[in-house]
Amino acid sequence: MKIIGVNGSPRLIGNTSAALRALLDEMEKDGHETEHLQIYDEEMLPCNACMSCRLRADGRCINENDRLNEYLETLYSADAVILASPVYFGSVTSQMKVFMERVGLCAKYAGNKLRRKVAATMVIQGNRGGMMAHAELVNFMLDCHMIVCPSSECAVLTAEGPKDLEGDVRNMRVIKDLAVELDWLLNRLKE
Repeated sequence: MKIIGVNGSPRLIGNTSAALRALLDEMEKDGHETEHLQIYDEEMLPCNACMSCRLRADGRCINENDRLNEYLETLYSADAVILASPVYFGSVTSQMKVFMERVGLCAKYAGNKLRRKVAATMVIQGNRGGMMAHAELVNFMLDCHMIVCPSSECAVLTAEGPKDLEGDVRNMRVIKDLAVELDWLLNRLKE
């Protein structure tokens, strides 16, 4: 099955990227195809509520000046989507927010193209704010009619400095547990 990991961090090799890569590596060990999207280096314009996506209902954004439509096609072809973001002032990054707004509207007005895709979140906090960011990601997934994968512990990981994530036993346990739950859910749904 195809799993897309979307990294909303501005750091290509930071803790969020490392956590997402660790999860995708676990999924590959279970035989799944994975892809790691780094959206932060895109200069995506925020949604301006032009509602062209509603009028056209083709699952695409009218703004062709960035790679969002390419990302949409990737998401539509996936079986599962993982959204990962560090916490910035108690929320997801601004780039992840823009991504969710534009993806959400385009998918919704094209017949809920993300409906029934398995979804999971990963949030990296310095020391607080992770649950709010996690709630934002889960609310987006539920609004898109996605199946949110549970795990024994919420995937809100704590890592302040570089490499803090990899040295923390709890963080790595949560990542492995989420991989087990994702694999189980994907396999049940394909039966």
